[in-house]
Amino acid sequence: MTVLHIQNLEKQSEDAIIFPAFSLEVAEGQLVAIHSTTNVRSVLLHLLIGKTVISNGEIYIHNEKLSRRKAREHLPFGISFLDEGYYERLTVREHFTFYQRLYGSAHSIDEVLSRVQLESVEHKKGRHLTFSEKKRLKLARLLIEDPDLMVLEEPDQNVDVETKRVLLKIFREQQHKQKSILVLTGNMESAITLTDQVYRLDEKGLEAFEVEEPAQSSEEETQGSDREFDQSQPIQFNKIPTKVNEKIILFDPPEIDYIESHSGQSHLYIMSESFSCVFTLAELEQRLQPYGFFRCHRSYIVNLQKVREVVTWTRNSYSLILDDQKKSEIPLSKSKMAELKGMLGLN
Repeated sequence: MTVLHIQNLEKQSEDAIIFPAFSLEVAEGQLVAIHSTTNVRSVLLHLLIGKTVISNGEIYIHNEKLSRRKAREHLPFGISFLDEGYYERLTVREHFTFYQRLYGSAHSIDEVLSRVQLESVEHKKGRHLTFSEKKRLKLARLLIEDPDLMVLEEPDQNVDVETKRVLLKIFREQQHKQKSILVLTGNMESAITLTDQVYRLDEKGLEAFEVEEPAQSSEEETQGSDREFDQSQPIQFNKIPTKVNEKIILFDPPEIDYIESHSGQSHLYIMSESFSCVFTLAELEQRLQPYGFFRCHRSYIVNLQKVREVVTWTRNSYSLILDDQKKSEIPLSKSKMAELKGMLGLN
């Protein structure tokens, strides 16, 4: 059964297209992420909550048009904003009591405290909580509200490992209960880690992002053999060319932190800056493998010398945390986790 149905929704600002008409359905029990820029995400949120009038297209929740909702009516879904506020003077337990009365919820406060792991700080006031504890407090509000659909903006931005584990566990619990979740984020690693289906939304429209690791085709095997033949050639050029405006910039492999591919374009990340590259991910994998680079996911190659931590979120969800300024998190697929363990001698 479809919980959220976005139909031919589009938005323009003067002469600029923010996003063209797109359609999306989120069914019961689905965990879906939309990866976009801050501007696109903000516009989409405003359309969802009615702050901006829907002029082209429609959004349905359980087949009911959002455009017909009156301004003071309660939203037919739960939503958590990135900069959502809280009551600094209330303790955690007092927050939960307030939410329980607000939504007329029968959920046990002690049970929710345990689910978001805030029992140890239940008597602390909001202003004394850590950033990650405040994030869990906001998540608890949604659990007490208990809607069929949760919409969360950047739910794991800058949180600690414990909070991310709590998020993942609750997302899977909600999925088991046939509840639906829509994550809006600008972080592709978060989108891949937290949900099962990822889309990109930009001025070109909505595009599905393949999360599963594909089996190698016979054509890819042939290309691999060709690359092995190419490697035997005596002339080698080790630098990786990128293009910035009209300039070609050459990077030594050790300078590269990781590489991401999307929309058929490879992007090298160096010192938190992105540089486009004409080579495909498969070509870069072949060129960079001798320098300690590893294809950790269908869409990512990582410099293993830059990896600081390997984090297991769930039995099927892993990340690599890099030793760069941003502590970048790169997704690691299940099949590649086994391969990495073998490389590290941990099998």
